[in-house]
Amino acid sequence: MIFPRAKILVLPFAASLLASCSVGPNYERPPVETPDSFKELGDWKPAEPAAPASGQPWWSVYGDPVLDQLEKQVDISNQNLKASEAAYRQAVAQVGEARAGYFPSVGIDPSATRSRTPGSNGGGANTRNAFSLPVDASWVIDIWGQVRRQVESARATAQESAADLAALRLSEQATLAQDYFQLRIADENKRLLDDTATAYARTLQITQNRYAVGVAARSDVAQAQTQLDNARSQAVAAQVPRAELEHAIAVLIGQPPEGFSLPPSSSPYVFHVPVAPAGVPSALLERNPNVAANERAVAAANANIGVALTGYFPSLTLTGSYGFSSSMLDTLMKSSNLAWTIGPQVNFNVFNGGLTTSQVAAARAGYDQTVANYRQAVLTSFQGVEDNLAALKLLEQQSAVQDGAVDSAQLAQNLIMNEYMAGTVDFTTVVTAEATTLADRQTDYGIIQSRLNASVLLIETLGGGWDQSQLPDAALPGLLPSTEVPDQPGANPHPGAGPHPGAGSPWSQ
Repeated sequence: MIFPRAKILVLPFAASLLASCSVGPNYERPPVETPDSFKELGDWKPAEPAAPASGQPWWSVYGDPVLDQLEKQVDISNQNLKASEAAYRQAVAQVGEARAGYFPSVGIDPSATRSRTPGSNGGGANTRNAFSLPVDASWVIDIWGQVRRQVESARATAQESAADLAALRLSEQATLAQDYFQLRIADENKRLLDDTATAYARTLQITQNRYAVGVAARSDVAQAQTQLDNARSQAVAAQVPRAELEHAIAVLIGQPPEGFSLPPSSSPYVFHVPVAPAGVPSALLERNPNVAANERAVAAANANIGVALTGYFPSLTLTGSYGFSSSMLDTLMKSSNLAWTIGPQVNFNVFNGGLTTSQVAAARAGYDQTVANYRQAVLTSFQGVEDNLAALKLLEQQSAVQDGAVDSAQLAQNLIMNEYMAGTVDFTTVVTAEATTLADRQTDYGIIQSRLNASVLLIETLGGGWDQSQLPDAALPGLLPSTEVPDQPGANPHPGAGPHPGAGSPWSQ
């Protein structure tokens, strides 16, 4: 059907006005209950609350240059991060796919055919050439905002992917820090066992000398030898977890274990346990990338409700064709061979067996699921902060008590050895005292490791310097500002190259 020119010009204008309508609920962040303060902070003030210097990554608070270099390699070579970054780029590209729905599709479909048909009444066959050069266009007018909601959902999904990337980066960095500190603990435990074996060797020599002059029993020598061999055995066994940790660190920084080595420090390692400033609980909604990812999933699911609701409304498509058709190639472009058509097509779904109703119900259920996941992520982050604050507080107290136990055990060991030399106690008492001292020192290292783990996990839960403002928006190709949606197809996008989402930075104060 051919419309007069005036009506043809009115159609796009009317369509653009109708396109300002979008069905479905506009997004609002679901409310969550947030306490005024963290329970485990209470009246406990960390002895050394620490934050990295401005512009420095979170791990700088530990003051270890080796750890600094290893953490930098995570961003460069970690294969899990590379996979997540590719998933993020895919999500950004899908925003562009959704935005393509704002525009008409135009195609050129030239053809040339030669056909032969039998002649009528026994006459000769007819041979015919046909040449055509059509340009076809189709434009689905976004009357009810289906494309708008699809773009909104794709944008939120891309932001969710960016938050997932930031969360994975933070998790890999935290895992590396925990493995590194555990390796250093293993080194110090090996150093302790080597020193203990040296001391036990001296004890064995003393016992052998006493046995040689007849003031000690042969059983004393056997006990001293057993004690020495046990210490040496533990020193060898301590190298197994150390090797496994070294291999794990190599994989985290994207290197094969065969070519990676992290030698023990030449002097005893000095462990520093910083405590990150926890701030207020509500800040976690902005600073924890896992929470941000779940919140963006809610936004995407909310937009999908609008996409499903458009199924209840008719769709309007403008179609047109313009081109030439002729049996002679040299006359194809003559004006007499020109043909064109334009007209609207309205599609209204009268009955589809409840498909649209089911799609809307599924979209609403999906939204409810993401809301529950978001609120659970918030609760889990609160729990993580509370758990690690409590651990840091109580482990600091335990460490002080354990330090006293180590000092007392060492003093008791020295006194008992003197008494043994004087002949007032038997050698079994010496063995017990030395074993107690070793166990207390190993317990002390275990507490230090637990404190370092709690410190790293607290920083991870607090976001490690990440903030929701780092989510890509106008700064990345294919993403529009969250506050702007084009009023009509063809509105200018806001391309540009922004920072890599979730890049490391000091945690918020």
